[in-house]
Amino acid sequence: MPAAASTSPFASNAIETREDLQAFLVGLLDALGPHTSPGGALIHLGHTATHYDETAAQLEGFSRPIWGLASLLAGEGKYNGAERWVRGFANGTNPDHEEFWGDMRNKDQRMVECSAIGFSIAVAKEQLWDPLPQEAKTNFENWLGGMNDKQMPNTNWLWFRVFANLGLLKAGSPRFDKSRMEADLIHLDTFYVDGGWSRDGPETVCQFDYYSSSFAIQFAQLVYSKLMQEEDPVRSKVYRERASKFALDFVRYFDYEGRAIPFGRSMCYRFAQSSFWGALAFANVELPAPLTWGVVKGLQLRNIRYWAKQPGAFNPDGTLTLGFNYPNHIMTENYNSPGSPYWCCKSFVTLSLPPTHPFWTAKEEPYPAVLRNTVKILEYPLHIAANFGGHTYVLSSGQQCSYDLKQSAAKYGKFAYSSAFGYSVPVGNGTLAEAGADSALALSDDGIGEFWRTRRQTLNARIEHGRLRSAWRPWPDVEVETWLVPPTADAPLWHLRVHRVRTGRRLRAAEGGFAIYGQRRDGRALEPVSRDTEEYGTCENGAAVRVASRAGASGVAALEKDSARKGEAIRLDANSNLIEARAVLPMLISEIEPSEKDVWLITAVFALPNEEGRDGAQAGWLKNWEDTTPVLPEDISALIS
Repeated sequence: MPAAASTSPFASNAIETREDLQAFLVGLLDALGPHTSPGGALIHLGHTATHYDETAAQLEGFSRPIWGLASLLAGEGKYNGAERWVRGFANGTNPDHEEFWGDMRNKDQRMVECSAIGFSIAVAKEQLWDPLPQEAKTNFENWLGGMNDKQMPNTNWLWFRVFANLGLLKAGSPRFDKSRMEADLIHLDTFYVDGGWSRDGPETVCQFDYYSSSFAIQFAQLVYSKLMQEEDPVRSKVYRERASKFALDFVRYFDYEGRAIPFGRSMCYRFAQSSFWGALAFANVELPAPLTWGVVKGLQLRNIRYWAKQPGAFNPDGTLTLGFNYPNHIMTENYNSPGSPYWCCKSFVTLSLPPTHPFWTAKEEPYPAVLRNTVKILEYPLHIAANFGGHTYVLSSGQQCSYDLKQSAAKYGKFAYSSAFGYSVPVGNGTLAEAGADSALALSDDGIGEFWRTRRQTLNARIEHGRLRSAWRPWPDVEVETWLVPPTADAPLWHLRVHRVRTGRRLRAAEGGFAIYGQRRDGRALEPVSRDTEEYGTCENGAAVRVASRAGASGVAALEKDSARKGEAIRLDANSNLIEARAVLPMLISEIEPSEKDVWLITAVFALPNEEGRDGAQAGWLKNWEDTTPVLPEDISALIS
């Protein structure tokens, strides 16, 4: 690693105690001070644009840190800078002030920011609402209540209006609209499927990403269940029961080190991924075995601890960057402003709890042993979760964004998503290196491999015999049917993909494994190494290819008889992968001729990440690569025959 490599401004914070978490939050809030407008209502963190207006973007910078500030104040913590937000409330909602946020219109981004604002009034009224003069309170409640007669997207957004009304209710405001809140809650409950899972929209939507959990729905349900226990006890109990069921699935998205699997949109929210665990504590949910308060504490704090140590997540002044493990505008959505990452402040909700709460009194426990080295079918999100060998990932087929979304094929359509290796996004449209086709089958019909298509719209996805089966039509005369087979105890570091391709046109195919850090120990690019070494480097060997670096080992091998596919280590364009800015992707390349016969591709995918605190895959991994081979299921073998 180059000597000039940076460190996070928060790396020295162990984040083991309530006081540590308070200090981390205070550091984040302090860093916002120099970026705050004179009137306190706007926080300007950068010059990149969004599809909504600049005032709404700077309101976002103001509002999202309130998730943390309000939690700190509710837990009797102190923050000297809280007056910035009190002034901001007064001036941002004053139509005559130059920092007025503007009245809400239909489907307005300002609605999103009302969720944190409503929460803050509900839990920290004494510190954030009561100090306002009556005129400011009137302006504030008129602005917040202004969304009650506006149209909203038929998604998790409806929770934002619920939270606005929740704040108005707790403030005793006449602008509280009970009938509007009840209608929104009734409609939101139609998103519920079963097993604790809610989709992010109506029945036509197959989207079960982090908005179904920490980013929105589960978090909102849990906070509501605590704050409305007296007024709405029946619904509150239902929400806690849903969370208890959901937790046993959601734990599968976290690895032993605390990282959550990157999947779907809004990954720039980072450790908001773990806010569900804090919300469990906030709502005092009865935990299902094997979860204990020590386990939940570990899941939450390890995730925050991981992010606090990532230098690329922060600017030198302590403000958050747009991106994931490093600043990266390529992977962001058109609704991500420089203030968007502060949605992560939801994960400070445990600061609202007293130090006597079992979340804080429990000793932090590791990831439950009974859940390690296992596979679990997650029926509703159409995922199969696995963590054999310490590699936590999900196989995925069926989810897709219900509206136009930048790089939705990469965010929802890949075959696998890994906590250690992340996923990659396309950075251009001219070469395979730009396509970001990790954990994907990329197809090109232009004869030169310039334009590539990967799976976006998945057809007829279902779980069948413990495997995922689905189809995809990249062109009208091309159909690809895919089976995803999870790892087994006999071949724990491998999973299988089987593709049946029917094509009426000539295709070039490129199938990727997991992208991996692509540099040597000295920071230079990986170079070829021999077959018999575990040294860092790339090894192309006929219809197989593997890559080893400080991040671990990754490879793919073609198992079809007499395979004509060729293994290649493709250096991805810089900043393609969410976790590693410099990455190499093991791929299998082939040509497929038009034919009335089925063409079968059988791909074995190998991966072993490094363990926390050490570089490279655990010694002996090469033997697993050479000597263990996943077995093709008999029913699929019969289809091929």
